[in-house]
Amino acid sequence: MHKDIVNRCSWVNMKNPLSIAYHDTEWSVPQHADGRLFEMLMLECFQAGLSWECVLNKREGFRRAFDEFDAEKISRYDEEKCRQLMSDPHIIRNRLKIQACVTNSRVFLQIQREFGSFDAYLWGFTGGEVIAESCDIRATSPLSDQISRDLKKRGMKFVGSTIIYAYLQAVGVLYAHEPGCFLEKKCP
Repeated sequence: MHKDIVNRCSWVNMKNPLSIAYHDTEWSVPQHADGRLFEMLMLECFQAGLSWECVLNKREGFRRAFDEFDAEKISRYDEEKCRQLMSDPHIIRNRLKIQACVTNSRVFLQIQREFGSFDAYLWGFTGGEVIAESCDIRATSPLSDQISRDLKKRGMKFVGSTIIYAYLQAVGVLYAHEPGCFLEKKCP
């Protein structure tokens, strides 16, 4: 579909081709590959306090800097590697978020070992079903509250309910296209 003819969710920057492509082909599409689930969780953590567009514009830089979001490799990052990342202009250079990415990769791997996959863990909260909670625009939900609490208990950082809610929308656990968007499905 031509970008100028269709309506999209209000958050899409119609002047940014990355934003349009992300909305039209990735956002709110159910994801099940652990690598993709990990990448999106780490990117959402970096988004804390920033716009998604800021993160999206740097996604390729993040992929290069963070070894294509290989959780095993990131789990072995040391202080020297974190210092190198702090000098990389192609990513968001926030020491706490970089350190959280390392910590979160270790927790992610623990969850994989415990549940067989992160996919099984995450989608287990909904019985494998995509949820359309409502068509109201919101920042959290009981589901994001529950998953956030569990991830924090396991030791993850930058996984508050608002971040997790955005993550659940991004990976399609929550179907979230706004009324009027060409991708909208009618909410129950």
